[in-house]
Amino acid sequence: MTVQDVASGVALWRQVADGIERGIADGRFAAGEKLPGEIEIAETYRVNRHTVRRALAALAERGLVRAERGSGTYVEAPRLAYPLRSRTRFSEIVGAGGREPRGQLIGASEEIASRELARELGLKAGAPLARIEALRLADRTPICIGTHWLSAERFPDAGKVYAGARSMTKLLAHYGVRDYRRASTRITAGIVDATDAARLDLALGRPILVVDSTDVDTRGQPLITKRVRFAAERVQFLVES
Repeated sequence: MTVQDVASGVALWRQVADGIERGIADGRFAAGEKLPGEIEIAETYRVNRHTVRRALAALAERGLVRAERGSGTYVEAPRLAYPLRSRTRFSEIVGAGGREPRGQLIGASEEIASRELARELGLKAGAPLARIEALRLADRTPICIGTHWLSAERFPDAGKVYAGARSMTKLLAHYGVRDYRRASTRITAGIVDATDAARLDLALGRPILVVDSTDVDTRGQPLITKRVRFAAERVQFLVES
């Protein structure tokens, strides 16, 4: 392969990437829509599939498209405007943006409260906790993964309830908690690990936003403390007072 061939190859994949990006910008490829397959794109631009893959990989790195294993490549939706306020509800936020909120239980278990978790939940160290790991999506797009801890005595079988309700708000309502608010929020930046990368459909090394928070009932009693990892390229936090 000559230097000219290499230069030509670079120019070709950039042309393909630029063409697809223009299609996204002008609405030919709508948010959430599946792009044509590699063979069809290759025929359209008269290039080989390797060139197409390189173009799609570059677009994915920029957060414009997302490859779903065994399904195809989809146009990423615009960043979700996600308000952080005293009453934060994932389903309401996603629904207000015209997208369908979905919840998926990853796993549920019981564990013993550490000093830190016990302090957040107003319990004694060693108290039994329910731990719920859940994936939240807007339409088909994974937005965040949350690890939630609740008192196992106050919320028995919480994992089973969440599996059916697929919503923390509905889970709390099942136990008679009709309203709750955010008592504290702490946000830090991080890099996605291998497990969360697979679940969030992110490449290893991509940034995430980690939100640690505690919710309380109307009397100020702690209900849930959680650590939620957001795909940084898919959300835009709005801090409201």
